[in-house]
Amino acid sequence: MLQSWINRGVGYCVRRFRAVIAAALLLAALSVVYAANHFAIDTDINDLLSAKLPWRQQEIAYDAVFPQNVDLILIDVGAAAPETAEAAARELLKSLVNKPDVFRSVGNTMDSPFFRRNGLLFLPPDQVNGFSGQLTTIKPFIAGLVQDPSLRGLAKSLVDILNYAKLRNTPLDTMASSLNLAAATLEGTAQGQVAEFSWKAVLNGAPTPLDLHRYIEIWPVLDQHALEPGGRATAAIRDIIKQLGLQQKFGAKTILTGPVIISDNEFAGVHEGIVFNSAVTGGIILLILWLALRSLRLVGAVAVNLAAGLVITAAGGILMVGALNPISLAFAVLFVGLGADFAIQYTVRYRNERHENKDLEHALSGSAEWVGIPLTLAALAAAAGFLSFTPTAYSGLAQLGIIAGFGMLVAYVSSLTLLPALIRAVNPAPEPKSLSLPALAPADAFLKRHRIAVIVATVLIVAAGLPALPKLQFNFNPLALENQASPALAALFRLGQDIPLNTAEILTQPDDVAAITAKLAAIPEVASTWTIDSFVPADQDQKLPPIESAGSTLGPVLHGSPGPAPTDDENIAGLKQAMQALQDIAGQQQGAGADAARRLAAALDKLAQADTTQRSLATAAFINPLHVDLDDVGQSLTPEPVTRSSLPPDLVGDWVAPDGRVRIEVWPKGDANDNATVSRFARAVQAVYPGATGEAIGSTEWGETIVTAFAEAAGLALVSIAVLLWIVLRRVTDVLVTLIPLLVAGCVTLEICALTKFQLNYANIIALPVLLGIGVAFKIYYVTAWRRGQSKFLQSVLTHAVFYSTLLTATAFGSLWLSNQPGISSMGKLLALSLACTLTSAALFQPALMGEPRHPAPGDVDRSG
Repeated sequence: MLQSWINRGVGYCVRRFRAVIAAALLLAALSVVYAANHFAIDTDINDLLSAKLPWRQQEIAYDAVFPQNVDLILIDVGAAAPETAEAAARELLKSLVNKPDVFRSVGNTMDSPFFRRNGLLFLPPDQVNGFSGQLTTIKPFIAGLVQDPSLRGLAKSLVDILNYAKLRNTPLDTMASSLNLAAATLEGTAQGQVAEFSWKAVLNGAPTPLDLHRYIEIWPVLDQHALEPGGRATAAIRDIIKQLGLQQKFGAKTILTGPVIISDNEFAGVHEGIVFNSAVTGGIILLILWLALRSLRLVGAVAVNLAAGLVITAAGGILMVGALNPISLAFAVLFVGLGADFAIQYTVRYRNERHENKDLEHALSGSAEWVGIPLTLAALAAAAGFLSFTPTAYSGLAQLGIIAGFGMLVAYVSSLTLLPALIRAVNPAPEPKSLSLPALAPADAFLKRHRIAVIVATVLIVAAGLPALPKLQFNFNPLALENQASPALAALFRLGQDIPLNTAEILTQPDDVAAITAKLAAIPEVASTWTIDSFVPADQDQKLPPIESAGSTLGPVLHGSPGPAPTDDENIAGLKQAMQALQDIAGQQQGAGADAARRLAAALDKLAQADTTQRSLATAAFINPLHVDLDDVGQSLTPEPVTRSSLPPDLVGDWVAPDGRVRIEVWPKGDANDNATVSRFARAVQAVYPGATGEAIGSTEWGETIVTAFAEAAGLALVSIAVLLWIVLRRVTDVLVTLIPLLVAGCVTLEICALTKFQLNYANIIALPVLLGIGVAFKIYYVTAWRRGQSKFLQSVLTHAVFYSTLLTATAFGSLWLSNQPGISSMGKLLALSLACTLTSAALFQPALMGEPRHPAPGDVDRSG
């Protein structure tokens, strides 16, 4: 009955081809208009999983309370010296504030007035005493520089330091790093570089990588309907940075990072090169179609059929699901890959029929007689495979399943309606020769003679790879899908070396904080916990007196007024005096200190002989950071007792919810970037507090949710496909010879991934439902042909069609492989691998598994080639 309906439908479309084409093109045009007017993308990857999951509900609730910690842009301001980075960051911060239409808030928590004033209170008491004593010791040198902030004052201070060291018999080697630093600064300015001397490095030693960076935190206004929600804010930031000229003025480099930038970069990477790659891919697809069909008219008919089906699928998908997501955007590639398979199956069969029967309409109807049932079954099975994700918690892939499932039905209907009408309209010439491949007859004979050996060998290969499956690697960290060499990611990882990125967050009542933190402290996987009370320093009664003492001693000095500026001749005289002092002390000693003194003496001599402009640059290189440091020191020597009530409102807002609940941040022990470490940490925290959330919890739950969703979907897909096959085939053995090669292809694909350590992620795992879709289609083609009595599959028209279908699908998937976005590229790689395994299983293993037809039909075998 179904075949009768298909025959009548194809016959009608061929007879009324003009009306069918007009109706299809009208529907396609309306679809274009609808899709263009309603196209939208939800770029939040968190929405890829169901919001009904308990851990997602906790995550959503937390994000709603502290959105400024989630929708975050970080500006990494880096420079050659801590003071330079600090000065550049402060200037940038001033230009970013008071722009509520672009930025909800802007700040630098660790360089806020609160921390500049009270920073010393967060040090241990012995360090506070040491720093206060150090400041008192160097008071005379500070006084000299405050009174004479010039090259002359710098030179005099250097001479005083050298005399002091000589008087106390201090080894010159202890000053080697400071002298080399000063020499390097002068050498840099002499070469026209932006160089600044770091006084912090003199007092504290060589700066750490984090010391050379400052981070400005921005809570931007986002447009969630744009492909890059933070695009407007990012553009505004870059424009301000360009206007300030931070690179020219401070030698500072600025890198934008943080969750918003990482997410936006992901979608920008998808766009990068998309026009060129699409054009190249389209050209290759047309070439493959020509190789398969050998007729420009047939190629045109298939291309129009695919284009119409694609836009109808797009419009229908948008109508059904609303805004697309990063996963469902792949529906276009899947439609081209699988929709083209249906079209090629019909058109290649038409070519064979046209060779045997020169009448066009009879050839079109005869093609439907051969492929109608297989295409129907393949389309329904592929749709069932895609729709199997609909009941799972992986809503992002469920959305793709809905659109792709609908697309399979569109491709099926168009292949048996619009495509025959288009072929009738273009009226291609008759086929001059058969499409069979007699050159492959020896291969068919080999498979027939060694059928059992092929089956046994396949089973052994699959069995040999099974032990590798437990080693299959999953990496569902969204950062793993980014370009690991990108500046944004490098900046984030650099920050993560000091501040873990994968933390856990707990939101609880104030009265419960002490008990929860005590339990967390007992967990081996936990390094530390932070709450709002962590910003109230301990032992303040021990720290305040020495700080106040140093402040009373240095306060008058720091607030002193400079004397008259020296003349250029006086600066030159001071430089020569310092040069001579360095040469004298270097002549009396040997080692690294003496070498550094000679190096600095040479730099001072060169500066003394340079022009006034060069000396002005050198003055700025030493004095500008000095002003920054002296200002910071002055503020740090005037702290006040810190209490919970005296903490800044913006700091409190990051840790205390409007309803009074308190945030606890938990840091993991060990490598916070290692997935296994993060997973153990997350589970340990959840054991103490099941309501915990945060990056560590999210990444762990992401992985388990996706794996569970795939297990559920795979089971549902296999059951639904098996039932569908049983309804049509009515033989358990026929169902098995369809499903077993599909399972073999799936196993081998995963085994190769495990053996090559190819990681599955939330993007490339899409290849597995695609394998079900296209894999079951190929298997059905062979089984239905076998049931009709066909054998000698390798030399048949069917394999001819399957080969070119695979080639075309591989090209569509290969376009993803070439993407600059690692997640998309990995998707293309796994799709190509699964496709290769599917084709091998269908063309080699399945014919051996089926064996000779139960009821050979010589006429059919001969017709098929």
